[in-house]
Amino acid sequence: MEHVELFFKSIFIDNMVFATFLGMCSYLAVSKKVSTAVGLGAAVIFVLAITVPLNWLLDQYVLQPGALSWLGAEYADYDLSFLSFIMFIATIATMVQLVEIVVEKFSPSLYNSLGIFLPLIAVNCAILGGSLFMQSREIATLGLALNYGVASGIGWFLAILAIAAIREKIRYSNVPPALRGLGITFIITGLMAIGFMSFGGMLTGGDDEAKEETTVATQVVPTETNTELANNTKIEE
Repeated sequence: MEHVELFFKSIFIDNMVFATFLGMCSYLAVSKKVSTAVGLGAAVIFVLAITVPLNWLLDQYVLQPGALSWLGAEYADYDLSFLSFIMFIATIATMVQLVEIVVEKFSPSLYNSLGIFLPLIAVNCAILGGSLFMQSREIATLGLALNYGVASGIGWFLAILAIAAIREKIRYSNVPPALRGLGITFIITGLMAIGFMSFGGMLTGGDDEAKEETTVATQVVPTETNTELANNTKIEE
């Protein structure tokens, strides 16, 4: 249940684009065509799915205070948390380089259409944000870290795919001249963010019902207790 909750929460509620507005540069620049958006979105999913678990391992066994205790008792007092940014970025840059080599080898047309934005995934704040959110939220296991990385990538993929589809259709619409281009794109993004906020009720409805049941139970128990006390008092009299 924890994996399912984290998966859907990362996609719809804590969406990288619509909740935290990370990765907006690539989101706006590469969302003119659906085909290009699909390629970049798939690359982001792959990079997040690899880097978040790897950075979780680095955080657990190297960077946290006392994480080096597995090397020996003399290393238990070491604190390398100040290296988090450097280590995370190094891992991300390595994986992005791998993605760039694979895309250039097997899909030169996609590589040319993505242009400079493919290597720029290395400095995409959504990629680094995934690892930093993983660290700040203290994700407990490697499996949950992998789940979070894949789900965050899928959320970013859905965001850029949706805006690309809308921008392809909106070319044939009568948009006011002052709003053409990035103007109408920002407005649509804001409306989509508001729509995604409605998914917050997916994981809170059950909690509200549980609270109501608890409240009703606490109200019923004292009533029954008071009734029993009243009956006992009458019997004694």
